[in-house]
Amino acid sequence: MKKFVTQHFLIKNVFFHQQRIRRNVIFTTTSIWDPFDINEEENALYEQERDSHGMSLKNIFLICGSCCIVLLIILAFSMYTTRERIHNEKRIIQIKRNSSMLCLSAIFSLKKSLKEYQKRLSMLENTSFDNQKSATNSILATGGGKVVVAAVLINATNAVIKTIGWLFTGSASLFSEAVHSIADTCNQLILTFGLYQSIKKPNPEHPYGYSNMTYISSLISGVGIFCFGTGLAWYHGVLVLLHPQEMESVFWGLALLSGALISESATLYMAVTEIRASAKESGLRFWEYVSQGYKPNVNVVLLEDLAAVLGVCVAASAMSLSLYLQSPIPDAIGSLIIGAILGGVASFIIYSNTVALVGRSIHPNQIEAINSDLENDRMVRALYDIKATDMGSQSVMFKAEVDIDGREITRSYLEKVDIQVILEEMKKVDSIELAEAFLLKHGENIVDRVGAEIDRIERNLRKKHPYLRHVDLEVL
Repeated sequence: MKKFVTQHFLIKNVFFHQQRIRRNVIFTTTSIWDPFDINEEENALYEQERDSHGMSLKNIFLICGSCCIVLLIILAFSMYTTRERIHNEKRIIQIKRNSSMLCLSAIFSLKKSLKEYQKRLSMLENTSFDNQKSATNSILATGGGKVVVAAVLINATNAVIKTIGWLFTGSASLFSEAVHSIADTCNQLILTFGLYQSIKKPNPEHPYGYSNMTYISSLISGVGIFCFGTGLAWYHGVLVLLHPQEMESVFWGLALLSGALISESATLYMAVTEIRASAKESGLRFWEYVSQGYKPNVNVVLLEDLAAVLGVCVAASAMSLSLYLQSPIPDAIGSLIIGAILGGVASFIIYSNTVALVGRSIHPNQIEAINSDLENDRMVRALYDIKATDMGSQSVMFKAEVDIDGREITRSYLEKVDIQVILEEMKKVDSIELAEAFLLKHGENIVDRVGAEIDRIERNLRKKHPYLRHVDLEVL
């Protein structure tokens, strides 16, 4: 624009000077030229040309300004339309995003409902064992409960009989046996309370139930036997050794011990029968089952009755020897021996139940059977960090890390969907966005399939091994 104005101005000046030179030439041909003689017409023409030149510049500036204004208006309009278009596109994208979020939230809600349903189904399967145990809400519904209740009644009767015999005879051995029966009665009452607590159903406060109460009550029973039974038996035996006393009515005492031997043998037979059946069911030998302490309440009854039978035999032998020698010393020694027997039984009970409370693994044969079932499943590639903890009351908590076969999981997913539909979706994938959406959709479904397969494996394990109360399989 500036160049155009300059050229126009130069053309005007050239034209003006050409006209002036032409007039000057004509004037010199006719007369003598005076450079200071300026014609009024020439001045007027010059002024007119200068004014027209100024008007031309103004017109040019006006045209240029108008063009600039028009360009600015066009630019502003284009920017406005571009912003509006961008705003509309953003709004469309936001609407699509909101709709996709609604769809995803609906899918997540559905999946959450399915998982809650599966969890509830698993809880029902887990509590089926509890419902079978506590169907009558009574400890008499279990074999161990019957043995414990029978032991309470028989030991209470024996405690009364032995106490009466001690009062009549003054025998230290018979006193130890009376103390032994009283301790057994109190301990078995504790076992009864622990067994009653152990059959309670799990709740939110105690999600794994109360099965450990059998171990706790057995531990308290062992401590009671050691402190009360062993302590009093040794105390009375030492007291008789230091201050010997003659015994009276020894034959009545022996007769009472014979009756106690029969009753103690009856409860011992019940405990042996119950443990033998449980050991056979678990595939273990009798003493192996006892040493592992899988039924602590029945084990306590067995050991207490075994100690009672041995104690009755020791007391009868000591009384007979004292009668034969006419000396209370053998009877006092018999009291010390009975105290030692009670101490050994109490120590074993305390040790076995302490180990169980700390957390003890189940038998290796049972672990091997569970691992074999898991490894035979086509979804499982390998097992790691296997833990099977005995929780008491014939219940086990099993935990393992599982290496899942990805090909089998994918094959299982493809068996549940229509391959033709997936093929049509693949044909439509022609951009990165569509490929990403396709992979996200089916990838998420495959991951969900992993959870479904884990639930299936856990259900199969519980059906085949009913003692598995809690199964936790963690995917690597």
